[in-house]
Parts: sequence; C-alpha cells; structure tokens
Amino acid sequence: MKAMVLKGIRDLRKNRNPLDLVHLPDPVPKDKEILVKVSACGVCHTELDEIEGRTPPPRFPVVLGHQVVGRVEKTGPGANAYQIGDRVGVAWIYSACGKCKYCLGGNENLCESFRATGRDADGGYAQYMTVSEDFAYKIPESFSDSEAAPLLCAGAIGYRSLRLTGIRDGRNLGLTGFGASAHLVLMMTRHRYPNSRVYVFARSEKERHFARELGAVWAGATEDESPEKLHGIIDTTPAWKPIVEALKNLESGGRLVVNAIRKEERDKDELLKLDYPAHLWLEKEIKSVANVARRDVSEFLELAAEIPIKPEIQEFSLEEANQALLELKDKKIRGAKVLRVD
Repeated sequence: MKAMVLKGIRDLRKNRNPLDLVHLPDPVPKDKEILVKVSACGVCHTELDEIEGRTPPPRFPVVLGHQVVGRVEKTGPGANAYQIGDRVGVAWIYSACGKCKYCLGGNENLCESFRATGRDADGGYAQYMTVSEDFAYKIPESFSDSEAAPLLCAGAIGYRSLRLTGIRDGRNLGLTGFGASAHLVLMMTRHRYPNSRVYVFARSEKERHFARELGAVWAGATEDESPEKLHGIIDTTPAWKPIVEALKNLESGGRLVVNAIRKEERDKDELLKLDYPAHLWLEKEIKSVANVARRDVSEFLELAAEIPIKPEIQEFSLEEANQALLELKDKKIRGAKVLRVD
C-alpha cells in the first residue's frame, strides 16, 4: 500500500517535506480488529506537534493521521461488530486498557495506557489501516467521506471542549483561534444554545470574516477586548499569548478551556504578562482538554447528523500531505484540510 510516513522529528522551518511517500505491506487485522480501506483522512495541528517533537511518536517510521474514514475490507478473528463494506471512522483514541478507574468511568482519554491513532499506532495517511472494532465508529449517511473526516477529531474534541466550559443557553462563549475545531464548535453552539452569543478572536481578518459568516456576533484580533465578558472561552491555538488575552475577557467565575495537546515555546514569555487581579482573580478557572473518549466521538457524530453540521473542507491528494501540513503550519486555514486517499 501507499503511505506517507514520518521517519523522524523534523524542523518545518528547514524541512518543507517532512513526510515520505513509501510502499508498505498491507496490514493484517488481528483478534477483534478490522482492516479499513481508507478513503479520507483529516489533517490536524496535532500532526505538526508530532512532526516537530512536541508530542513525538514512540517509534519511527510511523504513519500519521487520526481522522480516518473508510470501509471495512476485512475482519480479524472474533470481530463481528461490522460487516465487509461498512463505512467506519477512526479517531485519535486508538485504544485504552479498559480496566483502570478512568476506563471504567468512561474517561478512557485519561488512561495511562492510552494509545493515539497516527502516533502510537499507524494511522490514516495510507491506503489501509487496522483498528480494534471497539474503537471504530459508524459514520452517519448524511456525510460524505471528506465531510465526516474532520468530525472525528476537530468535531469530537470541540464537543468535549464545549461540554467542559459548562456554559448553558444564554451564556456567552468565546473562541480563541478559528480553525477546524473552532468553526465546528460555533455551529454546535448555535444549535444547542440558541440564546448564547459567540465571540471569536483570531489573528487573520479572513478567519474573522469566516466566523461572522457562520454566525459569530463579533470577531476581533487576539488582543482585543470583547464587547462583553464571557462565561466560557475555548482556546484552540498553539501559542501562549491567547491564553493571557482570553483570561482578561472572562467574567467572574468563568472558565477557559485549553484545547491543545501541546503549546509551542516561541512566545512563552507572554506568560510573564499575567496580572493576577486582571486575569485570574474572582474565581476564574483554566482547564485543559486531554484527548477524547469514545463517548465524545459517538455523541458528537449523532449531534452532527442531527444539526446537521457540514464542515468547510479543503481537499488534497495523499501525495499532497506535505502541502496540506505546511499550509496548516503557515496559518492558511479556512475550515478543515482533508486528504483524499485513492
């Protein structure tokens, strides 16, 4: 099979082609696993974190990609949840132990044995991949393969982030950064909380214009002060500055949810601008999002079909994976980027 593989940590400022196109043996499904013929795979900022070493894979080479849509090509021994030809998705959560207190409580995302698709196991930047049938999801018929792919990470992690803000209908929400995840959060917020107003903070005027098109009541720059205080804010950026800027816009008792697997070091000195009375006092909270649980993926797919959410997408071929990643790195973002896999 064809695959785009990462052979080691890369500096994208110097290496503009971090992935190599190679031919690998087709994977074989083991007990309770399914073989998925990949048709589409979303491109996520987490892949940049893997490539640049902020969340490095434990081994190389590795096939990246954790927003995978395809059809069941073959089933392994004991796998009976899906039939040949069924359309399924695979998300960031590839496996967990199933026995610890976190797994038993429905929070597999916190399991010490958590394994991530496209980092700890080969993912969807390839023509085929295998996964346990317990960690695959039926894709609603209302979505095309490319539309469904970003729902599996950007949508699911956005859903978890929104839930963790604790907002209720009528409470104001802020979104810092406006890429693949944030634009889906805006859509689900308008559906679930029709009386809540959404405010967007983004560096690019194109992103701010896109946010207003999707229903944001206001969109400004990262450092702008929102017209009114916000009960919850979700940060989806790789930088530290938006954290400090967001805290000043929280109302008393508000919560900032940081939806990022890692933060880059380049602007860490922005944290020195934290002012306790302005940014943290009056019981403001900061909460991080760690991975996703299966519940987040399955519940969000149902919600997305109900709304329905149709994500804005840009398609690339598998061989164009490097181009898609560099556009993401260079902040050339409108919606979600998806690889079409032949």
